Amino acid sequence: MLVVGGAGCRLLYQEDSYLKTFQARIVAVPDEHSLILDQTAFHPRPSGGLSNDTGILEAEDGRVLHVDDVTVSEHGCPVHHTREPHGLKPGDTVRGRIDWERRYRMMRLHTASHIIAALLYNKYGALVTGGNIEPDKARDDFDLTSAGPKWREALEWAVSEANRVAAECHPVIVRWVSREEALRIPGLVKLAERAPPEVERLRIVEIPGVDVQADGAPHVRNTCEIGEIVLLRIESKGRRKRRLYYTVKP
Repeated sequence: MLVVGGAGCRLLYQEDSYLKTFQARIVAVPDEHSLILDQTAFHPRPSGGLSNDTGILEAEDGRVLHVDDVTVSEHGCPVHHTREPHGLKPGDTVRGRIDWERRYRMMRLHTASHIIAALLYNKYGALVTGGNIEPDKARDDFDLTSAGPKWREALEWAVSEANRVAAECHPVIVRWVSREEALRIPGLVKLAERAPPEVERLRIVEIPGVDVQADGAPHVRNTCEIGEIVLLRIESKGRRKRRLYYTVKP
C-alpha cells in the first residue's frame, strides 16, 4: 500500500486515476534500463496488490522507450524499467503515456475488490490475507473462519451481492486525512497482517455506505463503471486463505 511518495517524486495517479499522459524530469538513473522521475502517472507493483502499469516514455529527441515494468525504490519512488537502453541523464525531460486499457481494467477490478472485501468484513468479520490484481483477473484471499463449512457459499454470495451494489452506481471518493483521524474510522483496515504506514497523512478511498479503506492505488470514479463481476473459481489454500478468483466483463 504505497500511500505517499518518497522524497523527490510525485505520484500523479493518486491525484487523478484517469490521467493518461504527463511530462516529467528525470531525477535519478539507476542503470541504463531504469529511470526515476520527479512525477509519474505509472503505478508500480506490487503496491495495493495491483500489477504495474505499462506504456511509453518519449525522450526530447523523439525516441520512444517502452516501459514494461515499474517497481518501487527504497525511497518509495516508482522506478520505470525500459525495454531499450535509454541513454538519458538526470535533468532530461520525458513525456509519458500509460497503457490505458490495461490500467482501466485494473481500476475496475480494484474497486470491485473493495466492495467484496467490505461485504465479507461486515457479514463475517473476514480479513483479507492476500491478493493480486492483473488486467485479466483478480485474486483475493480471506480468513473466513467464522463462516465455518459454508465459506464457499460466503464467497459466492459476496460476488453476487457485489454486483448488486456496483449496479447502484455509488460514487468513489478519494480524500487525504491525518493518520490520527484515519485510525479513528471504523473498519479502515481490512488487511489481516498490515497496518497503515507510519506517515502523517493517509489517502482514504470511500464508497459511501459501502466501504472505506486506506489505499494508495487507482480506482474508478463510480461503481457503475465496474460492470459485471464474474466469479471464475474458488479454492481453499488453508484455513486463513479461502481464495476467490474473479474478473469483470469487457
